[in-house]
Amino acid sequence: MRAAVRGRVLLPGDAGFDAARRPWNLAVEQPVEAVVEAADADDVAALVRYARSAGVGVATQPNGHGATGRTGGAILLRTRRLDGLEVDPVARRARVGAGVASGRLQAAAAPHGMTGLPGSSPVVSVAGVALGGGLSWFGRAHGWVADSVTAFEVVDGEGRRRRVDADTDPELFWALRGGGGDVAVVTSLDLALHPAPHLYGGRMLWTAEHAPEVMDAYRQITAAAPDELTVWLDLLHFPGADPMVAVDVTHLGTADEACDLLHPLDRLARPLSDGRATMPVSELGAITAEPTDPGAGLSRAELLTDLDDGAAKALLADPIAPLLSVQIRHLEGAFARRSDSPHGPLTEPYALYMFGIPTTPATADAVAGKQSAFADALPISGRKPFTFLNPDETAANAFTPEALTRLRRIKTRHDPHNTFRSNFPANR
Repeated sequence: MRAAVRGRVLLPGDAGFDAARRPWNLAVEQPVEAVVEAADADDVAALVRYARSAGVGVATQPNGHGATGRTGGAILLRTRRLDGLEVDPVARRARVGAGVASGRLQAAAAPHGMTGLPGSSPVVSVAGVALGGGLSWFGRAHGWVADSVTAFEVVDGEGRRRRVDADTDPELFWALRGGGGDVAVVTSLDLALHPAPHLYGGRMLWTAEHAPEVMDAYRQITAAAPDELTVWLDLLHFPGADPMVAVDVTHLGTADEACDLLHPLDRLARPLSDGRATMPVSELGAITAEPTDPGAGLSRAELLTDLDDGAAKALLADPIAPLLSVQIRHLEGAFARRSDSPHGPLTEPYALYMFGIPTTPATADAVAGKQSAFADALPISGRKPFTFLNPDETAANAFTPEALTRLRRIKTRHDPHNTFRSNFPANR
Protein backbone atom coordinates (compact mmCIF):
# COMPACT_ATOMS: atom_id res chain seq x y z
CA MET A 1 0.00 0.00 0.00
CA ARG A 2 2.87 2.40 0.73
CA ALA A 3 4.11 1.76 -2.79
CA ALA A 4 0.67 2.49 -4.24
CA VAL A 5 0.04 5.90 -2.69
CA ARG A 6 2.14 9.01 -2.01
CA GLY A 7 0.26 10.14 1.10
CA ARG A 8 1.04 9.01 4.63
CA VAL A 9 0.13 5.42 5.50
CA LEU A 10 -0.27 4.34 9.11
CA LEU A 11 -0.63 0.72 10.19
CA PRO A 12 -1.47 -0.77 13.61
CA GLY A 13 1.57 -0.38 15.84
CA ASP A 14 2.84 2.71 14.03
CA ALA A 15 3.30 5.85 16.08
CA GLY A 16 0.24 8.02 15.64
CA PHE A 17 -2.00 5.25 14.30
CA ASP A 18 -4.52 5.33 17.16
CA ALA A 19 -4.85 9.11 16.99
CA ALA A 20 -5.24 9.02 13.20
CA ARG A 21 -8.08 6.48 13.24
CA ARG A 22 -10.15 8.22 15.92
CA PRO A 23 -13.49 9.67 14.82
CA TRP A 24 -14.86 13.05 15.86
CA ASN A 25 -17.17 11.42 18.40
CA LEU A 26 -14.79 9.81 20.89
CA ALA A 27 -17.60 7.64 22.23
CA VAL A 28 -17.34 5.64 18.97
CA GLU A 29 -14.68 2.95 18.63
CA GLN A 30 -13.39 2.84 15.06
CA PRO A 31 -11.43 -0.31 14.13
CA VAL A 32 -9.53 -0.11 10.83
CA GLU A 33 -6.79 -2.02 9.05
CA ALA A 34 -4.85 1.11 8.12
CA VAL A 35 -5.15 4.87 7.76
CA VAL A 36 -4.22 6.60 4.50
CA GLU A 37 -3.97 10.38 4.24
CA ALA A 38 -4.39 10.92 0.50
CA ALA A 39 -2.13 13.50 -1.11
CA ASP A 40 -4.60 14.30 -3.92
CA ALA A 41 -7.33 12.81 -6.10
CA ASP A 42 -4.84 10.63 -7.98
CA ASP A 43 -3.80 9.16 -4.63
CA VAL A 44 -7.44 8.35 -3.90
CA ALA A 45 -7.73 6.55 -7.23
CA ALA A 46 -4.55 4.57 -6.57
CA LEU A 47 -5.80 3.56 -3.13
CA VAL A 48 -9.16 2.39 -4.47
CA ARG A 49 -7.45 0.25 -7.10
CA TYR A 50 -5.19 -1.23 -4.43
CA ALA A 51 -8.10 -1.90 -2.07
CA ARG A 52 -10.15 -3.58 -4.78
CA SER A 53 -7.28 -5.86 -5.78
CA ALA A 54 -6.61 -6.71 -2.13
CA GLY A 55 -10.27 -7.33 -1.36
CA VAL A 56 -10.52 -4.74 1.43
CA GLY A 57 -12.90 -1.86 1.90
CA VAL A 58 -12.33 1.89 1.96
CA ALA A 59 -14.09 4.11 4.49
CA THR A 60 -13.73 7.80 3.63
CA GLN A 61 -13.69 10.52 6.29
CA PRO A 62 -12.13 13.99 6.24
CA ASN A 63 -12.19 14.22 10.05
CA GLY A 64 -14.70 11.63 11.22
CA HIS A 65 -17.98 13.46 11.75
CA GLY A 66 -20.86 10.99 11.71
CA ALA A 67 -18.64 7.95 12.26
CA THR A 68 -20.44 4.81 13.43
CA GLY A 69 -17.58 2.34 13.88
CA ARG A 70 -18.71 0.20 10.91
CA THR A 71 -15.16 0.17 9.59
CA GLY A 72 -13.85 -3.23 10.66
CA GLY A 73 -11.57 -4.73 8.00
CA ALA A 74 -11.44 -1.47 6.02
CA ILE A 75 -8.81 1.14 5.22
CA LEU A 76 -9.69 4.56 6.62
CA LEU A 77 -9.15 7.20 3.94
CA ARG A 78 -8.57 10.72 5.25
CA THR A 79 -9.24 13.42 2.65
CA ARG A 80 -8.20 16.53 4.59
CA ARG A 81 -5.40 17.32 2.11
CA LEU A 82 -7.92 17.58 -0.74
CA ASP A 83 -8.36 21.20 0.26
CA GLY A 84 -8.69 23.08 -3.02
CA LEU A 85 -11.25 25.88 -3.00
CA GLU A 86 -12.24 28.13 -5.91
CA VAL A 87 -15.01 30.74 -5.79
CA ASP A 88 -16.43 32.19 -9.00
CA PRO A 89 -18.41 35.27 -7.91
CA VAL A 90 -19.70 35.96 -11.42
CA ALA A 91 -21.16 32.49 -11.95
CA ARG A 92 -22.05 32.21 -8.24
CA ARG A 93 -20.36 28.85 -8.05
CA ALA A 94 -17.68 27.25 -5.89
CA ARG A 95 -15.50 24.21 -6.44
CA VAL A 96 -14.82 22.66 -3.07
CA GLY A 97 -12.32 19.92 -2.25
CA ALA A 98 -13.44 16.99 -0.11
CA GLY A 99 -11.38 18.19 2.83
CA VAL A 100 -12.68 21.78 2.91
CA ALA A 101 -14.54 22.75 6.08
CA SER A 102 -17.78 24.72 5.94
CA GLY A 103 -16.28 27.73 7.72
CA ARG A 104 -13.56 28.04 5.10
CA LEU A 105 -16.08 28.13 2.26
CA GLN A 106 -18.03 30.80 4.13
CA ALA A 107 -14.91 32.91 4.59
CA ALA A 108 -14.18 32.70 0.85
CA ALA A 109 -17.75 33.52 -0.21
CA ALA A 110 -18.40 36.36 2.26
CA PRO A 111 -16.31 39.09 0.53
CA HIS A 112 -18.46 38.63 -2.59
CA GLY A 113 -21.78 39.01 -0.72
CA MET A 114 -22.52 35.32 -1.13
CA THR A 115 -22.94 32.25 1.02
CA GLY A 116 -22.87 28.50 0.88
CA LEU A 117 -25.38 26.56 2.95
CA PRO A 118 -23.61 26.18 6.31
CA GLY A 119 -24.92 24.33 9.32
CA SER A 120 -24.26 25.15 12.95
CA SER A 121 -20.62 23.98 12.97
CA PRO A 122 -17.86 25.57 10.87
CA VAL A 123 -15.54 22.54 11.13
CA VAL A 124 -17.59 19.87 9.33
CA SER A 125 -16.66 19.24 5.70
CA VAL A 126 -18.85 20.65 2.95
CA ALA A 127 -18.61 17.37 1.04
CA GLY A 128 -19.63 15.25 4.02
CA VAL A 129 -22.66 17.40 4.73
CA ALA A 130 -23.76 17.37 1.07
CA LEU A 131 -23.40 13.59 0.83
CA GLY A 132 -25.85 13.31 3.72
CA GLY A 133 -28.32 15.86 2.32
CA GLY A 134 -27.39 18.61 4.74
CA LEU A 135 -29.46 20.84 7.03
CA SER A 136 -28.35 24.45 6.83
CA TRP A 137 -29.13 27.71 8.56
CA PHE A 138 -30.39 28.84 5.17
CA GLY A 139 -32.20 25.66 4.16
CA ARG A 140 -35.60 27.28 4.65
CA ALA A 141 -34.65 29.62 1.81
CA HIS A 142 -32.63 27.22 -0.36
CA GLY A 143 -33.42 23.62 0.59
CA TRP A 144 -31.02 20.79 1.34
CA VAL A 145 -27.30 21.47 0.91
CA ALA A 146 -27.35 18.66 -1.67
CA ASP A 147 -29.91 20.58 -3.74
CA SER A 148 -27.22 23.20 -4.47
CA VAL A 149 -24.63 20.68 -5.72
CA THR A 150 -24.24 20.81 -9.50
CA ALA A 151 -21.45 18.25 -10.04
CA PHE A 152 -19.11 15.86 -8.26
CA GLU A 153 -15.55 14.78 -9.02
CA VAL A 154 -15.33 11.17 -7.86
CA VAL A 155 -13.27 8.03 -7.90
CA ASP A 156 -15.52 5.12 -8.87
CA GLY A 157 -15.45 1.45 -7.90
CA GLU A 158 -12.92 0.70 -10.67
CA GLY A 159 -10.52 3.31 -9.33
CA ARG A 160 -11.23 5.73 -12.17
CA ARG A 161 -11.59 9.48 -11.78
CA ARG A 162 -14.90 10.74 -13.14
CA ARG A 163 -17.03 13.85 -13.25
CA VAL A 164 -20.66 13.17 -12.36
CA ASP A 165 -23.59 15.50 -12.92
CA ALA A 166 -27.25 15.31 -13.88
CA ASP A 167 -26.36 14.78 -17.54
CA THR A 168 -23.39 12.39 -17.40
CA ASP A 169 -24.91 9.94 -14.89
CA PRO A 170 -28.26 11.03 -13.41
CA GLU A 171 -28.67 7.92 -11.24
CA LEU A 172 -25.26 8.23 -9.58
CA PHE A 173 -25.73 11.99 -9.25
CA TRP A 174 -29.05 11.39 -7.46
CA ALA A 175 -27.46 8.91 -5.04
CA LEU A 176 -24.57 11.21 -4.20
CA ARG A 177 -26.89 14.14 -3.40
CA GLY A 178 -27.80 12.88 0.06
CA GLY A 179 -27.52 9.09 -0.13
CA GLY A 180 -24.51 8.82 2.14
CA GLY A 181 -21.61 8.31 -0.23
CA ASP A 182 -21.12 4.55 -0.35
CA VAL A 183 -21.14 4.42 -4.17
CA ALA A 184 -17.96 6.43 -4.89
CA VAL A 185 -15.31 8.56 -3.20
CA VAL A 186 -16.01 12.24 -3.72
CA THR A 187 -12.80 14.22 -4.20
CA SER A 188 -14.46 17.59 -4.90
CA LEU A 189 -17.82 19.08 -5.71
CA ASP A 190 -19.27 22.09 -7.50
CA LEU A 191 -22.11 23.92 -5.83
CA ALA A 192 -24.19 27.01 -6.31
CA LEU A 193 -23.62 29.97 -4.00
CA HIS A 194 -26.49 32.17 -2.89
CA PRO A 195 -26.79 35.95 -2.46
CA ALA A 196 -26.31 37.17 1.10
CA PRO A 197 -25.82 40.94 0.97
CA HIS A 198 -27.24 41.22 4.49
CA LEU A 199 -27.25 38.81 7.42
CA TYR A 200 -28.59 39.38 10.91
CA GLY A 201 -28.18 36.72 13.58
CA GLY A 202 -27.22 35.72 17.08
CA ARG A 203 -28.38 34.12 20.33
CA MET A 204 -30.62 35.33 23.13
CA LEU A 205 -30.31 33.55 26.48
CA TRP A 206 -32.60 33.42 29.54
CA THR A 207 -32.75 31.42 32.76
CA ALA A 208 -34.94 28.32 32.47
CA GLU A 209 -37.78 29.85 34.52
CA HIS A 210 -38.67 31.86 31.41
CA ALA A 211 -38.85 28.79 29.14
CA PRO A 212 -42.69 28.75 28.84
CA GLU A 213 -42.83 32.37 27.62
CA VAL A 214 -39.86 31.82 25.31
CA MET A 215 -41.56 28.73 23.87
CA ASP A 216 -44.75 30.69 23.25
CA ALA A 217 -42.84 33.44 21.45
CA TYR A 218 -40.91 30.86 19.43
CA ARG A 219 -44.10 29.17 18.26
CA GLN A 220 -45.63 32.52 17.33
CA ILE A 221 -42.56 33.57 15.32
CA THR A 222 -42.14 30.29 13.46
CA ALA A 223 -45.84 30.10 12.60
CA ALA A 224 -45.46 33.18 10.38
CA ALA A 225 -41.75 33.18 9.51
CA PRO A 226 -40.72 33.97 5.93
CA ASP A 227 -38.22 31.62 4.32
CA GLU A 228 -35.34 34.04 4.95
CA LEU A 229 -35.81 33.73 8.73
CA THR A 230 -34.58 30.68 10.67
CA VAL A 231 -35.16 30.34 14.41
CA TRP A 232 -34.03 27.54 16.71
CA LEU A 233 -34.94 27.04 20.36
CA ASP A 234 -32.48 25.43 22.78
CA LEU A 235 -33.03 24.02 26.26
CA LEU A 236 -29.58 23.96 27.87
CA HIS A 237 -28.09 22.54 31.05
CA PHE A 238 -24.31 22.69 31.10
CA PRO A 239 -22.26 21.15 33.95
CA GLY A 240 -21.88 23.56 36.85
CA ALA A 241 -24.46 26.02 35.46
CA ASP A 242 -28.16 26.60 36.01
CA PRO A 243 -30.60 25.46 33.30
CA MET A 244 -31.16 27.99 30.55
CA VAL A 245 -33.22 28.52 27.42
CA ALA A 246 -31.92 30.14 24.23
CA VAL A 247 -33.25 31.34 20.91
CA ASP A 248 -30.85 31.24 17.96
CA VAL A 249 -31.62 33.32 14.88
CA THR A 250 -30.43 33.98 11.35
CA HIS A 251 -32.14 36.29 8.87
CA LEU A 252 -31.06 36.81 5.28
CA GLY A 253 -32.02 40.45 5.38
CA THR A 254 -31.52 43.68 7.28
CA ALA A 255 -31.55 44.19 11.02
CA ASP A 256 -34.72 46.27 10.84
CA GLU A 257 -36.54 43.54 8.93
CA ALA A 258 -35.39 40.91 11.40
CA CYS A 259 -36.41 42.92 14.46
CA ASP A 260 -39.90 43.37 13.04
CA LEU A 261 -40.21 39.62 12.51
CA LEU A 262 -38.84 38.84 15.98
CA HIS A 263 -40.96 41.36 17.88
CA PRO A 264 -42.58 38.71 20.17
CA LEU A 265 -39.16 38.33 21.81
CA ASP A 266 -39.24 41.99 22.85
CA ARG A 267 -42.15 41.29 25.20
CA LEU A 268 -40.16 38.74 27.21
CA ALA A 269 -38.15 39.27 30.37
CA ARG A 270 -34.76 40.89 29.92
CA PRO A 271 -32.39 38.16 28.69
CA LEU A 272 -29.12 37.22 30.35
CA SER A 273 -27.48 38.06 27.03
CA ASP A 274 -28.49 39.17 23.56
CA GLY A 275 -25.88 38.62 20.87
CA ARG A 276 -28.04 39.47 17.88
CA ALA A 277 -26.43 41.82 15.37
CA THR A 278 -25.63 42.33 11.72
CA MET A 279 -22.87 39.83 10.98
CA PRO A 280 -20.78 38.41 8.13
CA VAL A 281 -21.75 34.95 6.88
CA SER A 282 -18.27 33.77 7.84
CA GLU A 283 -19.13 34.16 11.56
CA LEU A 284 -22.17 31.90 11.73
CA GLY A 285 -20.37 29.34 13.89
CA ALA A 286 -20.29 31.85 16.75
CA ILE A 287 -24.06 31.70 17.20
CA THR A 288 -24.21 28.27 18.83
CA ALA A 289 -20.46 28.09 19.59
CA GLU A 290 -20.32 24.33 19.18
CA PRO A 291 -17.05 22.59 20.13
CA THR A 292 -14.41 22.65 17.42
CA ASP A 293 -12.39 19.78 18.91
CA PRO A 294 -13.39 16.08 19.09
CA GLY A 295 -15.24 14.82 22.17
CA ALA A 296 -17.56 12.06 23.34
CA GLY A 297 -21.30 12.41 22.93
CA LEU A 298 -24.61 10.59 22.58
CA SER A 299 -27.19 12.14 20.26
CA ARG A 300 -30.66 11.37 19.04
CA ALA A 301 -32.75 13.24 16.50
CA GLU A 302 -36.41 13.10 15.54
CA LEU A 303 -38.68 14.98 13.16
CA LEU A 304 -41.73 16.54 14.81
CA THR A 305 -45.05 16.53 13.03
CA ASP A 306 -46.28 19.40 15.21
CA LEU A 307 -45.27 21.77 17.98
CA ASP A 308 -48.73 22.20 19.46
CA ASP A 309 -49.66 22.87 23.08
CA GLY A 310 -49.17 19.23 24.02
CA ALA A 311 -45.72 19.02 22.46
CA ALA A 312 -44.63 22.30 24.08
CA LYS A 313 -45.85 21.07 27.46
CA ALA A 314 -44.01 17.75 27.05
CA LEU A 315 -40.75 19.52 26.20
CA LEU A 316 -40.95 21.74 29.29
CA ALA A 317 -42.51 19.32 31.78
CA ASP A 318 -39.26 18.23 33.44
CA PRO A 319 -35.59 19.29 33.59
CA ILE A 320 -33.59 18.02 30.61
CA ALA A 321 -30.73 16.63 32.75
CA PRO A 322 -28.72 14.49 32.18
CA LEU A 323 -28.91 15.93 28.64
CA LEU A 324 -26.84 19.01 27.91
CA SER A 325 -29.13 20.30 25.19
CA VAL A 326 -32.50 19.78 23.56
CA GLN A 327 -32.76 21.76 20.34
CA ILE A 328 -35.82 22.48 18.19
CA ARG A 329 -35.05 23.58 14.62
CA HIS A 330 -37.73 25.19 12.49
CA LEU A 331 -37.84 23.59 9.03
CA GLU A 332 -40.60 24.17 6.42
CA GLY A 333 -39.97 26.70 3.65
CA ALA A 334 -37.81 25.25 0.86
CA PHE A 335 -37.18 22.12 2.91
CA ALA A 336 -40.78 21.09 2.27
CA ARG A 337 -40.65 21.67 -1.48
CA ARG A 338 -39.68 19.24 -4.21
CA SER A 339 -36.17 17.82 -3.91
CA ASP A 340 -34.68 15.31 -6.36
CA SER A 341 -32.60 13.66 -3.66
CA PRO A 342 -32.78 10.36 -1.76
CA HIS A 343 -34.47 11.94 1.24
CA GLY A 344 -36.85 14.09 -0.79
CA PRO A 345 -38.77 16.95 0.84
CA LEU A 346 -38.91 17.41 4.59
CA THR A 347 -42.61 17.66 5.28
CA GLU A 348 -42.24 17.73 9.07
CA PRO A 349 -42.18 21.32 10.37
CA TYR A 350 -39.57 20.90 13.12
CA ALA A 351 -36.47 18.84 13.90
CA LEU A 352 -35.58 17.75 17.43
CA TYR A 353 -31.93 17.14 18.38
CA MET A 354 -30.96 15.85 21.85
CA PHE A 355 -27.38 15.59 23.11
CA GLY A 356 -25.62 14.34 26.23
CA ILE A 357 -22.14 13.23 27.29
CA PRO A 358 -21.60 9.59 28.35
CA THR A 359 -19.12 10.19 31.18
CA THR A 360 -19.82 6.74 32.68
CA PRO A 361 -21.86 3.69 31.57
CA ALA A 362 -24.58 4.70 34.02
CA THR A 363 -24.66 8.22 32.62
CA ALA A 364 -24.84 6.87 29.08
CA ASP A 365 -27.88 4.78 30.03
CA ALA A 366 -29.49 7.81 31.67
CA VAL A 367 -28.87 10.00 28.61
CA ALA A 368 -30.37 7.40 26.29
CA GLY A 369 -33.33 6.95 28.63
CA LYS A 370 -34.05 10.66 28.70
CA GLN A 371 -33.86 10.87 24.93
CA SER A 372 -36.34 8.00 24.62
CA ALA A 373 -38.67 9.62 27.14
CA PHE A 374 -38.78 12.81 25.08
CA ALA A 375 -39.36 10.89 21.85
CA ASP A 376 -42.18 8.87 23.42
CA ALA A 377 -43.90 12.03 24.65
CA LEU A 378 -43.72 13.99 21.38
CA PRO A 379 -45.45 13.72 17.99
CA ILE A 380 -42.64 12.28 15.87
CA SER A 381 -42.78 10.93 12.34
CA GLY A 382 -40.20 8.18 12.86
CA ARG A 383 -37.99 9.46 10.04
CA LYS A 384 -34.73 11.36 10.58
CA PRO A 385 -32.35 13.48 8.51
CA PHE A 386 -29.41 11.35 7.38
CA THR A 387 -26.75 13.60 8.93
CA PHE A 388 -28.56 13.42 12.29
CA LEU A 389 -28.47 9.60 12.51
CA ASN A 390 -26.60 8.14 15.49
CA PRO A 391 -24.42 4.99 15.47
CA ASP A 392 -27.30 2.75 16.60
CA GLU A 393 -29.43 3.72 13.60
CA THR A 394 -29.33 2.78 9.92
CA ALA A 395 -30.13 4.34 6.55
CA ALA A 396 -33.63 2.88 6.88
CA ASN A 397 -34.28 5.47 9.61
CA ALA A 398 -33.76 8.24 7.04
CA PHE A 399 -35.05 6.95 3.71
CA THR A 400 -38.29 5.50 2.42
CA PRO A 401 -38.26 1.83 1.31
CA GLU A 402 -38.46 3.02 -2.31
CA ALA A 403 -35.41 5.25 -1.92
CA LEU A 404 -33.49 2.48 -0.16
CA THR A 405 -34.25 0.06 -2.99
CA ARG A 406 -33.02 2.58 -5.55
CA LEU A 407 -29.84 3.28 -3.55
CA ARG A 408 -29.11 -0.44 -3.28
CA ARG A 409 -29.57 -0.89 -7.01
CA ILE A 410 -27.14 1.96 -7.72
CA LYS A 411 -24.67 0.53 -5.18
CA THR A 412 -24.74 -2.87 -6.90
CA ARG A 413 -24.17 -1.28 -10.28
CA HIS A 414 -21.38 1.12 -9.33
CA ASP A 415 -19.63 -0.76 -6.52
CA PRO A 416 -20.34 -4.49 -7.00
CA HIS A 417 -17.35 -5.47 -4.87
CA ASN A 418 -18.54 -3.33 -1.93
CA THR A 419 -15.26 -1.46 -1.80
CA PHE A 420 -16.81 1.70 -0.35
CA ARG A 421 -17.99 1.61 3.27
CA SER A 422 -20.08 4.58 4.36
CA ASN A 423 -21.14 5.36 7.92
CA PHE A 424 -24.70 4.27 7.13
CA PRO A 425 -24.71 1.91 4.13
CA ALA A 426 -28.04 1.51 2.37
CA ASN A 427 -27.72 -2.29 2.36
CA ARG A 428 -27.83 -2.55 6.17
